[in-house]
Amino acid sequence: MHVNVRLFARLRELAEAESLTVEVPTPATAATVWRALCVTVPALTPFERAVSCAINTNFSRMSQPVADGDDVAFLPPVSGG
Repeated sequence: MHVNVRLFARLRELAEAESLTVEVPTPATAATVWRALCVTVPALTPFERAVSCAINTNFSRMSQPVADGDDVAFLPPVSGG
């Protein structure tokens, strides 16, 4: 299945792309999508434990299932005050 991935901030810079399409096996979770993305863009791998995700504009856990055609957004940790 194909999932649309959107990247933000530092993740977007490292991938040199705002969005990508990732192919993952069925069934898949947001974590499956992240791992497939890291194969394509290895520079993202260090963010695995800190990245947040949203599926179809709803913040989600990495264990949340994804479906063909879903939009999955990955966001790096944010700091500041």
